Amino acid sequence: MPVQAESVWLGAARKPVRIIMVTSFLGAVAIVLGLILGGLFFGAEFDMKQVLSPTQTPTVLAMLILATIALLSAGIYLSDTRGVIESEPSGFFDIVSLICARLAMMATAGIVLVMFFEVISRYVFSKPTLWANELSLWIAGIVFLLAGLYAMQQRSHIRIFIIYDLFPRWLQKLSDVISVFLIWVFTFLLIWGGYNEAVAKFFRWETFGTAWDPPIPATIKPAILIIVLLVAIQALSNLIADWNKAPEVHLPIDEIDEHEIELIRKNLEG
Repeated sequence: MPVQAESVWLGAARKPVRIIMVTSFLGAVAIVLGLILGGLFFGAEFDMKQVLSPTQTPTVLAMLILATIALLSAGIYLSDTRGVIESEPSGFFDIVSLICARLAMMATAGIVLVMFFEVISRYVFSKPTLWANELSLWIAGIVFLLAGLYAMQQRSHIRIFIIYDLFPRWLQKLSDVISVFLIWVFTFLLIWGGYNEAVAKFFRWETFGTAWDPPIPATIKPAILIIVLLVAIQALSNLIADWNKAPEVHLPIDEIDEHEIELIRKNLEG
């Protein structure tokens, strides 16, 4: 996605965040390479099960901490640029949603890398992994949830404007209030009905029941409640940010992305 280079919100903090991102990423990569080389030349055992119990292996724990710092700082750093087709952040919660969106975008690339590794291991070296499928499912579940948050921030959920555009502005505002109210009702009922189960799964660290046995149920169930709550907060942020905006008229031509058409034209000509 093409981005605009100017800072959106970090300002002078952009450079320090970038330094933290690069430093932690290089540290995590160095540890991973050390673990691989240690297994190849010194007989040090390392497998993906150690990633699920990092406290037993300090090196793996350090790698996970650095990787977490790298991902979070990368999400913050990348949220400071705005894609050409992205709307300008205007609500009080937009930056949080953009950071989560950047994490989801990187996670999508991570799924591709995991599956690529699995294909090479299985069909080139005849050594399929026990963890690639579960890890890709685990990441994809989080990506799916965060995508909903990003779609809410960008106001890109499917909407039907035929009747809405005919309303006077005060009635459009009333419709928006009702929509946000219903989102919060759904969020309340979802948390009220699923909280006990989510807490139980998390504290007993419920696992997936496979050979690698990752704690997918223990993490995805609480993540559903947390991210749905974030979506509700983002909906409220949108309502407040859009309250004093002039009425919008939605036309079929608005769905045409001139920037994407221009890129396609250049690719065809080049």
